[in-house]
Amino acid sequence: MRKGSCCMFSSGVIGALLLVSGIALFVSGVFQTFIHNKLKREITLTEGSKVFATWKNPPPPVFMQFFFFNVTNPDAFLTGEAKPRLTEMGPYTYREYRPKHNVSFVENGTKVAAYTPKYFVFVREKSVGDPSVDMVTTVNIPAVAVMNRIKGMGFWVSSGISIYMGSIGTTMFMTHTVDELLWGFKDPLLTRLRTIKPDTDENFGLMLNKNGSDDGEFVYHTGEQNYLDFGRIYTWKGQKMLSFWKTNQSNMINGSDGSSFHTFLTKEERLNVFTPDLCRSIHMRFEKEVEVKGIPAYRFTPPRAVLASGKNNPDNEGFCLTPNKCLDDGVLDVSVCRKGAPVVMSFPHFHLGDEKYANAIEGISPVHEHHQAFLDLNPTMGMPVRAMKRAQINIHLDRISGFPMTKSLNGTIFPIVFVNESVVIDDASAARIQKLLLIVTLVSHFPLIIIALGVILLLVSIILAIRFYQNKPSAKKDTSYAPVSGKVDDQDEKNGMFIGMTSVDKS
Repeated sequence: MRKGSCCMFSSGVIGALLLVSGIALFVSGVFQTFIHNKLKREITLTEGSKVFATWKNPPPPVFMQFFFFNVTNPDAFLTGEAKPRLTEMGPYTYREYRPKHNVSFVENGTKVAAYTPKYFVFVREKSVGDPSVDMVTTVNIPAVAVMNRIKGMGFWVSSGISIYMGSIGTTMFMTHTVDELLWGFKDPLLTRLRTIKPDTDENFGLMLNKNGSDDGEFVYHTGEQNYLDFGRIYTWKGQKMLSFWKTNQSNMINGSDGSSFHTFLTKEERLNVFTPDLCRSIHMRFEKEVEVKGIPAYRFTPPRAVLASGKNNPDNEGFCLTPNKCLDDGVLDVSVCRKGAPVVMSFPHFHLGDEKYANAIEGISPVHEHHQAFLDLNPTMGMPVRAMKRAQINIHLDRISGFPMTKSLNGTIFPIVFVNESVVIDDASAARIQKLLLIVTLVSHFPLIIIALGVILLLVSIILAIRFYQNKPSAKKDTSYAPVSGKVDDQDEKNGMFIGMTSVDKS
C-alpha cells in the first residue's frame, strides 16, 4: 500500500507541475519566439546561411513555354471583312538555367549585388513540335515598329517609306519558323534601313540576344538587419527608381524579383514583385491555401487592379503616357521601354482584361486555371514551391497616316505569343523543407506536448487514487465476528467459528 500511495502522489505532483509549466510556456510563447527568431537569423542572403547557396544557383528546374498565335485569315482582317482568326500553337518548351554571377556584398555586407544570366535549352519531349520546322504567320513587327517610329514625320515621309516598303515586298504579316521568331532572323526592311542608319540592327527576334544575357545588375537587401527586407530589391541597374512613367508611384521599384520572400508570410500581406519584362512593379494578393509535394503553401496572384486602367484604379494613372489614348483594363502599353515598338503586355488570352479585347479576336478565350499567374509560397519559409509567371506579348495595330496597308485597322490589340515561366520544387528540396517544417512545428508546439504529458500524469494519479481507496480494508470489517448459532447442543457449531464459554463446578 505504501508503494502505491507514493506513485499516486509523485505522478500527481509531477503532472500538476508539467501542466502549469506547459500552460505558462504556451501563453508566453517562449518556444515559438525562439524558433521564429532563429529562422529569421538564419534565412538571410549572407555567406554560409541556409539559403544562400540555393539562392545563387536554384536547384529546381525552370521551364519557359511559348504559345504562338497563328493567323489563319490575314487578308480578310486587313480588308476589314472579318476579325482576325487565331489558332494557338504550343507549347515550345525550353529548360531555363539562371545561376547568379558576379555576386558581391556591398554597403558593409548589408546588401548583395548579382547578375542573373538566363540560358535556354530546347526540351523536345515537353514540346508539340520542332521549332526549326513549324511555321507561324503573325504580325510583321519590324514593319509596324518602323511605321510607328516615323508616323510623326509628316505625310510625305510616311508615303515615301510606304512606297519603299511595297517595293521590297513588306506587308503587315510575315511567316517564319518558331526558331526565327524567337531567336532572330535577318529582316529585309531593317537591312535596307541599316544602309541609311548604321546603328539599326538588321536582325529581329522576340528573344534576340537573350540566350545567355541578363537584365542588368540587381542589388538586394540581405535581410540580416530586418527579416522583412529579405530579398527586397534595393537598386536595378544602379537606380532606385525607374524613369519610364509619369508619376513617382509608377516608377517605384517595389518588392523582390519573385524568387524569394521573407519568412512568416500572412494571408493579409500585399506581396510586391518587380518585373523587368513589364518595366514596372506589380503586387499579388492571397487567393487560397494549396499543397505542393506535401508542403503547405499560400497562393498569391495578381488581382484585377494590377492592370486596371487609370479610370478604374487611380494608382495606375501614371502608366498612361498619352492621356487621350489610354487603354482599358487588362493591358499595359510598354512601348516606352521597347524602343518605341507598339508592344502591349497582358495576361494570356486577356485574362482579367476588358472583354472587348478578347471579343475582337476569334480564338481567344481566357480561362482562369490556364492563364492565371501565381506564386505558391510556403508561409513559414517564404519560399516558392511552385510558380507560374504567365504573360502575353501583343502589338497595337492602328491606322497610320501615309500607310495604305493600315487603312482598315482600328486599334486592335493583336496577340503574338504568350509565355509561361514555371517552376515546381524538386523532390530533394521538398524533403529538406518538410524536415525543417517538422522541427519548427515540434519546437513551436513543445509547450503543448508538456501540457499533454501533465494531463496524462494527472489522469494516472487519479486512477491510482481511485484504485487505492477501492482496495483499502475498512476498520469495521477487520473486527467483525461470525454470528453464534442458536443450537447450543451442537458442539461442532460451538467450536467451529468461536470458543464457547461454560461455567466450572468448583465442588
